[in-house]
Amino acid sequence: MTEENLIQIRSWFAQYCSSFYSDNEDDQRHYLLKEVHTHNVCANIIRLAAEEGLEDDRLLLAETVAILHDVGRFEQYHQFRTFRDSVSVNHAALGAEIIREIDLLADLFPHERAVVNHAVECHNAFTIPKNCQGDQLFFLQLLRDADKLDIWRVFIENYEQPVEKRSAVVELGYPNEPYCSQEVLKMVARRELVPLSSVRTLSDFKLVQLSWVFDLTFPESYRIVAERDIVRQIAMTLPDGEGAQQAVETILGFVAEKIA
Repeated sequence: MTEENLIQIRSWFAQYCSSFYSDNEDDQRHYLLKEVHTHNVCANIIRLAAEEGLEDDRLLLAETVAILHDVGRFEQYHQFRTFRDSVSVNHAALGAEIIREIDLLADLFPHERAVVNHAVECHNAFTIPKNCQGDQLFFLQLLRDADKLDIWRVFIENYEQPVEKRSAVVELGYPNEPYCSQEVLKMVARRELVPLSSVRTLSDFKLVQLSWVFDLTFPESYRIVAERDIVRQIAMTLPDGEGAQQAVETILGFVAEKIA
């Protein structure tokens, strides 16, 4: 892969994003949210990749994976006005399909095309497929960490808004009830990744987001979590109940262990 390949992919992505721009303020807000998110994931993955010693074509490949990972989000929102895959379409599979249909990666080596397609198609899986190995595993892990690190920012910025200005699309429509489900609290206590199928309230959804720390791969990712104070910023928006606070302490303790 060359710098010219990456420049062409960046240019295509910019044009693709702009093709969805809308005069509707709410729609435009959500398109821009995903465009900005993508650029931030690129910055995150470059930092992680550099820390792992990637250089030259492999560093370019990491950024390519990040640029293209959420291509499917734009068509998903355009068709369904939601980012919730379970009630619309699998945005990762859709993104991979779009990339293949236009043969966007034609100038890359077959090995590189396979890495990008696999990362885009699998980045939103609950857990990494067990048969994943080699570069496909490594670049998927990089992407999943870089993606989470910015999705947390998106949620934090949303929760900081007055209730009337917050996005129900970002919050996936969960009711803002002041309690956490016992099933979710128990999974966090066991240091388990919490599936969306267990979510009943927005508070549960916030614990799902915090449980993502259990799924990070790279030491630098944990350092970034601590540096950006991600856990505490989301924790501040949780209900005051003892269960939620114990869950937060479990998560903070896990991050501290990983950094140590």
